[in-house]
Amino acid sequence: MVCISDAFAQKAVKFDTTMKLNKAGYRIRCSNKNADKNNLMIAPIGFENTARDVEFEIKGRINKCELEDFNNDGFPDAVLYIVDDNLKGSVIGLSSEKNEGLSPILFPDITDDFKLKIGYNGYDEFSLFQGTLLRRFPIYNTADSTNNQRTGQYRTIQYRVVPGERGSMKFKILRSFDK
Repeated sequence: MVCISDAFAQKAVKFDTTMKLNKAGYRIRCSNKNADKNNLMIAPIGFENTARDVEFEIKGRINKCELEDFNNDGFPDAVLYIVDDNLKGSVIGLSSEKNEGLSPILFPDITDDFKLKIGYNGYDEFSLFQGTLLRRFPIYNTADSTNNQRTGQYRTIQYRVVPGERGSMKFKILRSFDK
């Protein structure tokens, strides 16, 4: 598991990595200077000439990224783990379109799920497991809003990539459990 809050244990460090699966992959660069606004640059490697570099702003800092073939098409997809100033995590997913282009894999905001957001206060850990994405975080006692204490339990959410609207892809909750 990758604990994204570890990014704040050290001084913010520029993120620059290259990941490949066979001959294709990505170069990911982010300044990571300010958790409110960072410029993220993604360059496809080993893609057809039609694939272009993408650049956009993100809120948060990139902590780590990994490759997986979520849709079993033989081309690498990427997940980038992000942490914000409040130590809350999120994911940016990228899907290779037959190594000719990139499309986003949408990741749901946990605050949009009434059941799963109860007791959530960040400190997310992410990992890949057999073609799925796992998210784990400590559960906080929300009865006393002034003194959020950990309950000693953790919530784990497992996501699978599924087709979304208009040919897009998205992470969908497969299951969750508290332990």
